[in-house]
Amino acid sequence: MNKWYKYAVLFFASGSFVGYIPFVSGTLGSLLGLILYVVLHNYLTTLWLIIISIIFFFMGVYASHKAEQILNEQDSSKIVIDEIVGMIVTMLFLRPNLTNLAAGFITFRAFDIIKPPPISYVDKNIHGGFGVMFDDLIAGVFANIVIHAVILLYHL
Repeated sequence: MNKWYKYAVLFFASGSFVGYIPFVSGTLGSLLGLILYVVLHNYLTTLWLIIISIIFFFMGVYASHKAEQILNEQDSSKIVIDEIVGMIVTMLFLRPNLTNLAAGFITFRAFDIIKPPPISYVDKNIHGGFGVMFDDLIAGVFANIVIHAVILLYHL
């Protein structure tokens, strides 16, 4: 691999090198995902947000796989594209107001850190780029469902 290819892979996988910040890189990656969602939400429809999430997921699978090879680390804390995608998925179909942003951030981080089943199963048993991305995708889907359920119950 040439150095520019490695640089591009690590740039994407680490969320513009946010993952290289030596503390709470997953939390910072999630915050970056939240900011990206707010920016994209202002310019794109929900359909485009879904399409971008799917594209970022598959690009993240590839970049995470390559980044693991470059870094010689499995599921390196420097890789935060999984948190970015998970956070965007968490926020799908939600307006980016302060309440939803806070709820999304806290709920996603809780699922990502606690890793209840089946997230824990995926985290332990599926490796490589797909495993890096898939557990956070599930955490994002669960967080999204919980937030929508709370909104639905609160409005009843």
